[in-house]
Amino acid sequence: MTQTDTLQADVNALVESVVMRTVEPSTPLIESGLVDSVLAVEIVMAVEAQFGARVPPTEIAEHLASVNALAAYIQSTR
Repeated sequence: MTQTDTLQADVNALVESVVMRTVEPSTPLIESGLVDSVLAVEIVMAVEAQFGARVPPTEIAEHLASVNALAAYIQSTR
């Protein structure tokens, strides 16, 4: 498993722990209604705590488009 694969799995597990259901990495999180504003804030706080990546408030919708998008953002901040 590569470092990117590990990050992807970790981000997926984080999102699933917040939404409390299985999530496919390409599933649109906000667009599908799976994540509302409260859950988005929880995910952002968990990302900051676990990965040290700050998600600017103006970019939450962009980076929470999917687990894939969030993992790519976190990877880009490293």
